[in-house]
Amino acid sequence: MDEVTFKSDTVLSDVHLYTPNQRHLMVRLNGVGQPVFLSQFKLLWSQDPWTDSGAEGGHPRDALSWEVPPAGSGSPGSIPGSGHSREGSPLQAGADTSGQEGAGAQLDEDGDLDVVRRPRAAPDPDLEGSPRDKVHPMILTQEEDDITGDEAPESCPHSVIRIEHTMATPLEDVGKQVWRGALLLADYILFRRDLFQGRTVLELGAGTGLASIVAATVARTVYCTDVGADLLAMCQRNVALNSHLAAAGGGVVKVKELDWLKDGFCTDPEAPFSWSEGDIADLYDHTTVLFAAEVFYDDDLTDALFATLSRLAHRLKNACTAILSVEKRLNFTLRHLDVTCEAYDHFRSSLHALEKLAPGKLRFVVEPVEASFPQLLVYERIRQLELWKIVAEPAA
Repeated sequence: MDEVTFKSDTVLSDVHLYTPNQRHLMVRLNGVGQPVFLSQFKLLWSQDPWTDSGAEGGHPRDALSWEVPPAGSGSPGSIPGSGHSREGSPLQAGADTSGQEGAGAQLDEDGDLDVVRRPRAAPDPDLEGSPRDKVHPMILTQEEDDITGDEAPESCPHSVIRIEHTMATPLEDVGKQVWRGALLLADYILFRRDLFQGRTVLELGAGTGLASIVAATVARTVYCTDVGADLLAMCQRNVALNSHLAAAGGGVVKVKELDWLKDGFCTDPEAPFSWSEGDIADLYDHTTVLFAAEVFYDDDLTDALFATLSRLAHRLKNACTAILSVEKRLNFTLRHLDVTCEAYDHFRSSLHALEKLAPGKLRFVVEPVEASFPQLLVYERIRQLELWKIVAEPAA
């Protein structure tokens, strides 16, 4: 067998860390032969948000309520929803309450520690007498009809977002993976519903479309943009898989191509994911929020994004707010012979340069967003995750 090697430009996703104990089902190969997986991301609703909350005439989007995880569930080293905690450990829960004298550990007749087995809550008669080491493998199968994603929306729970993605790609295809910054941004969208409620919003570099799908649960129209036919097709597929979430709230997601390296929109009617004149007019007339997650890994692309952000802000008819999510990644570089954060440092420099622009039609106010808001998606919220808010307002 040939030795297994990895190309130096392969980027591996750690999406499996976001959904512990969950299976990631491979469903197909994409247009360039990469395996595509289907994963579920749990929303921590305290109740079905699309059912009647009891108020007459209440809009589904007004009936949202959240099940906030226990304190500390988003801290490094803990997995929300996993049931594991440093407090309340089995050693504490297993204190001796049998009335025996003394508080020491129980020993058997040979002086060894006597470990009391916890009984099953509901013994399964089918397992009685089966050997402890017997393994029952579960084989995941999927029917051809299910692969198409055409199942009825009513069969999909409203507490789950289903996302198709890849696990490992070259650097230029990292948008096909799910990144932790998109989950943090989705959390913020759900927390700041007032900022998105009934609005027209634009995501730059949407990737798999996870944040746009979440935004559509509260926004009126979401322009979900990126570049590359294969990536946009995956994004469109994810929007279709979760169409019941947007439809229940009245939102619409429009997947479009937007190349930051070009000044303008693709309006060729023969091109996939092109813009109509009506879409462009609607974008300029009504957009009030722009957002992006995990798109600051290359200095040239970072420069292009900030140029696009500034250009759009000057063309929009309304004042706008941009929300940017980034993970501060440490990398060892031969050039410095040290651990650095070059991509993050360039991002921070770009923020500073935007804020210091000479006053013109607009001025940009930049401020960090404290990540103390409730965690409503199951993932590990690490301290290297950051949110930044940019407000574009008329210059005095």
